[in-house]
Amino acid sequence: MNNFNVFAYCWLAISHLHQVGQQEKYAGFYNINKHETMINPADYTKLVWKDEFDKPFLDSEKWEMEVGEKWFNHELQAYTNSKQNIYIKNSQLIIQAKKQKYKSAQYTSARIRTKNKGDWRSGKIEVRAKLPKGQGIWPAIWMLPTHAKYGKWPKSGEIDIVELRGQHPDKIISALHYGQNYPNNKYLTGEYQLKNGSFSDDFHVFSLLWDTDQLHWFVDGQKYFSIYAADLKPDSFIFNAKFHLLLNVAVGGDFLGNPDNSTIFPQQMVVDFVKVYQLNNINKRK
Repeated sequence: MNNFNVFAYCWLAISHLHQVGQQEKYAGFYNINKHETMINPADYTKLVWKDEFDKPFLDSEKWEMEVGEKWFNHELQAYTNSKQNIYIKNSQLIIQAKKQKYKSAQYTSARIRTKNKGDWRSGKIEVRAKLPKGQGIWPAIWMLPTHAKYGKWPKSGEIDIVELRGQHPDKIISALHYGQNYPNNKYLTGEYQLKNGSFSDDFHVFSLLWDTDQLHWFVDGQKYFSIYAADLKPDSFIFNAKFHLLLNVAVGGDFLGNPDNSTIFPQQMVVDFVKVYQLNNINKRK
């Protein structure tokens, strides 16, 4: 869910601009290069950053609120720091999208990030969350580069741990964005669909396992998507750099369309915890 290019997700919603290699799909799991050697999730046990939301307020030493009424992708919300849009309850973070006029916007929500408070170039990132649903509701758990080493989006990359189109509450989408300026931006995507129910019914643990030249995505410990450096060729693998985490709920936009009469407000993304682990033995790094 980038915040630099207004067109990118319009194209994502229509078709893939670029795919590398021969993708295989089985049981909702895309594996582009199954012959690569995967890092072992069990090696990532050194807890280096966490928030279990055990304070009565958002911890400003870990998170920064991003506030504003003008965003990208033709989204309709304003992001605020209001307690109506973001608060802690029962040791859980609530990000709440409301149908509520705020300046020129007709909807409000919240967006937070760990930039310069939690930045990593590798690790296992776990977020236990329950996602909202409804036409035009767009929750996202994602990452952007802390330093735009290779230039503005998408040249320095974007990692989407999980996104969801609210009208399809049983299916999540993960993606990697890279390449040159629009319309020469590129991305690879994977999906995971529940056999029963939706991601708004209960909590799930969304995980990214990330190290030199490879990334892997999991739901509740089940891997469904992998990308290796070879899958991006002839482009360079720009993801061996520091990224930070973002959490938000957008409303409307090119990626999924706008709310309609079926959409019920308010909608909440409820986050139980965020944890980041590093290798317990640096010698195991590839």
